Amino acid sequence: MSVPVRRKQVAYGRERGLSARRACTLFSVARSALGYCSRKPVRDAKVVEQMAALSAQYPRYGYRRIRIFLGRDGHAMSPGRAYRLWRLAGLQIPRKRSRKRVAASRPRPQTPAAANHVWSYDFVFDHCANGQRLIPAALVDDSHVMQVLWRPVIRCSG
Repeated sequence: MSVPVRRKQVAYGRERGLSARRACTLFSVARSALGYCSRKPVRDAKVVEQMAALSAQYPRYGYRRIRIFLGRDGHAMSPGRAYRLWRLAGLQIPRKRSRKRVAASRPRPQTPAAANHVWSYDFVFDHCANGQRLIPAALVDDSHVMQVLWRPVIRCSG
């Protein structure tokens, strides 16, 4: 548990009637840490504000690139601090949407005009009762939508 959380626990214990000494012992907090007030929010407010402005100006840039811009403006910082402030401000890079690919000019399947004009074939994979694999082929005339041939092409021993 972090120290600020434990400090809040000590404050809760003091509200319930515990002495400062007893509450600090109970929650493992040094008594000297009770009066501590972090100056990070005050120090970081200006940087977070500028980081949010840069993020709005350059929406595809992350905290690493924004950190470089801030360094040029006189706010030099480590990558860890930049990441902490980025998360504190709730900033995110919007997800890149995938582009819809335009279908190339593919030839459309022909519609059958007469008998024997368009033929289709298909392979079906099946197993026999004894475990043997069968791969029959189906040959179809698309104009009549009738199956002309159904023959086992390959017989594989299993």
